[in-house]
Amino acid sequence: MIPSDKTLTESGIAPSRTGRILLIACGALAREILDLKAANGWNHLDLTCLPAKYHLWPDKITQAVTETVTKHRADYDDIFIVYADCGTGGLLEARCKELGVQMIAGPHCYSFFEGNDAFAAREEFTAFYLTDFLVRQFDAFVWKPMGLDRHPDLRDMYFGNYEKLVYQAQTDDPALDEKAQDCARRLGLAYERRATGYGDLATALGKLR
Repeated sequence: MIPSDKTLTESGIAPSRTGRILLIACGALAREILDLKAANGWNHLDLTCLPAKYHLWPDKITQAVTETVTKHRADYDDIFIVYADCGTGGLLEARCKELGVQMIAGPHCYSFFEGNDAFAAREEFTAFYLTDFLVRQFDAFVWKPMGLDRHPDLRDMYFGNYEKLVYQAQTDDPALDEKAQDCARRLGLAYERRATGYGDLATALGKLR
């Protein structure tokens, strides 16, 4: 188990509390977190982000979070992990317990943006989700990594069992709406826009004091 005791410095002297909390977050959430910080005056929250591309390789997330907590633990009164499970199969939650840090609840960001309870109640098994970030980065995070730019014939293989694309809109941006509709068209899916705002992300961060 990785030690989580931070009550003493290396010199054996108890550090003074600064009131500062470090958020270790997925890079895909950076803009939303910064917007929430600014809107709510959460100046006690600092942010460091891990590469958003780790969602393509979720086996990298747990170790990267561990290393970042270890690096910054002595400098903060508390650390909060702004990742849900995100494909780690429960490994991230288990490691956070070992490290003595909390993380946002939910299976993934699509769930906590909509609100975990509301998302679970829908049981949408044929919906493909995009957030503001993924709409902006659709080519980089969906189209090209899946090879659809080179092999468009793969589209039906990947998305044949989906029925609709759900755009979970954190902001009201007509340009993003238009781009999200184009993403649905390219994938051959029906389109639905849901104004979720920041959902449980705002609630979780608002509790950090």
